[in-house]
Amino acid sequence: MAGASLLMLLDDIASLLDDISLMTKVAARKTASVLGDDLALNAEQVSGVKADRELPVVWAVAKGSFINKAILVPAALGISAVMPWAIVPLLMLGGTYLCFEGAEKVVHLIKRKYRPTCSAPAATPVAPAGDIKSHERSKVKGAIRTDFVLSAEIIVITLGIVAEAPFLQQIVVLTGIAIVMTIGVYGLVAAIVKLDDLGLYLSKKPGFFHTLGLGILAACPYLMRTLAIVGTAAMFLVGGSILVHGVPWVGNQVTTLADLAHGLRALGGLLAWLTPHLLHAVIGLGVGLMVVGLFELKDRIKTAHS
Repeated sequence: MAGASLLMLLDDIASLLDDISLMTKVAARKTASVLGDDLALNAEQVSGVKADRELPVVWAVAKGSFINKAILVPAALGISAVMPWAIVPLLMLGGTYLCFEGAEKVVHLIKRKYRPTCSAPAATPVAPAGDIKSHERSKVKGAIRTDFVLSAEIIVITLGIVAEAPFLQQIVVLTGIAIVMTIGVYGLVAAIVKLDDLGLYLSKKPGFFHTLGLGILAACPYLMRTLAIVGTAAMFLVGGSILVHGVPWVGNQVTTLADLAHGLRALGGLLAWLTPHLLHAVIGLGVGLMVVGLFELKDRIKTAHS
């Protein structure tokens, strides 16, 4: 009897692990698109710091991301059990923040481009060590805030997949996805920000490696500029997507337009894929600009009354 009980226990454990593995694979596929946006956003967020501080900054943000997920996993499980209706509004609040942050970057860039300049530009002062540290802290805090929203979306997507599973399986899958996603994203971010160091190292080698190193060094500035653009666009894509899916009527209209695009003979498949992404980005940009406008209006009213 003892042997039979042991075999039954082992069979139950194997079945449990198989279910967990299957749900984890499904969750990983579903969250892959968010992972790409997360990577672009965080690589852009931690760029622009001193070369010898890049990895410490990435590690600081990664630690913040682990803390975010340590908060989000139990919070998501608790909200799902007690107030499941609150998940969508909270996600939409986070999506609005992402749109606002992206729009703020766009507005700042436009203002800087069209700001009147003096005929004789002054020499750029060297920033004191305290300012550099303050800039670094600001970068880390901004990246962790952005990561919180993206992590929340990853956790909620995963929670939707395991919602009908036993509570233990929910915990294991959510924890597993949180750990794997964090290691994956920040491992790649670390590789991207140190790519120029790899290029410099290879450029000192002879033959093919020398040429490869020079190619990497030449490509790095363009890669970082591209990541800056993609990172900002990802804020609108992710934020707009959250807002669209939070309002069923708008989500249905986007789906209808994508279906119409798919019916076109030429490039129907490409347009069907592109249409929802463009609409999410446009909606995200529009909402972000409205929030930025509201904050600027508040500041002007406050200045007028002071």
